[in-house]
Amino acid sequence: MTVPTTDTSAEDRRSLHERIAADLRDEIMSGDLAPGASLPSTAQLKARFDASNATIQKALQVLKDERLVIGRAGAAVTVREHRQRTMRPASYMAPAERGKPYRWLTEVSKLGSQARSTLLDVSEVRPPADVSAALNIAADETALLRHQVLSIDGEPVELVKSYYPVAIAQGTAIAESRKIRGGTPALLAELGFPPRLSVDRVSARVPTQEQYRALSLPSDLPVLRTLRVVYSDDDRPIEATVMVKAGHLYELQYEFAPE
Repeated sequence: MTVPTTDTSAEDRRSLHERIAADLRDEIMSGDLAPGASLPSTAQLKARFDASNATIQKALQVLKDERLVIGRAGAAVTVREHRQRTMRPASYMAPAERGKPYRWLTEVSKLGSQARSTLLDVSEVRPPADVSAALNIAADETALLRHQVLSIDGEPVELVKSYYPVAIAQGTAIAESRKIRGGTPALLAELGFPPRLSVDRVSARVPTQEQYRALSLPSDLPVLRTLRVVYSDDDRPIEATVMVKAGHLYELQYEFAPE
């Protein structure tokens, strides 16, 4: 059997300024260039990458557009304080207490930020194929969609589309064009469908046109797409949510205990 090998000599077809930005971006996201730290000077970057001044400035502009660094005339370019947010899905999956805000909002506020959810649409639609499969409905069946965008400190950070079986959502607050106090997990529990298990499938994708606009993305850097399926008693799927966030600004942290 032939074992495939990685061709480390494959040509990088990106322009030089894109390659420079990619290397610096990795150093920022890994913490080698810490929040508040100054980037190397233009002269140092020119020597390191064997690049012209114009190319270095183009690379730095990419990072500025991505909101990873801050640059002001006459001052060093520095790494933005909130260069990357760590999101812990397990901390806000449980239903909120009765009358309390949705857990995502309260968890973000614990980090000292202002969180907000904006409801964009509530309608009965034909969901994507992977959502239909997750909800165990036929490809030509509809589901109830709640579409919203989540913001932190005034910046759009996540596009959320939650789908519910019509049999569960019809005639309830889920189908109404208004926010639900405590979020849908709390309401589902009240309706007799307590969330028992959530399963996430996370992938990196090139943003769609809708995602690009809604999240004010600076380029076609990958987004993180999470398909979360929530199950109630008897393994019944009660919710399937597609969550999309900018991949260069957010990471997901999952914690597992050994069995």
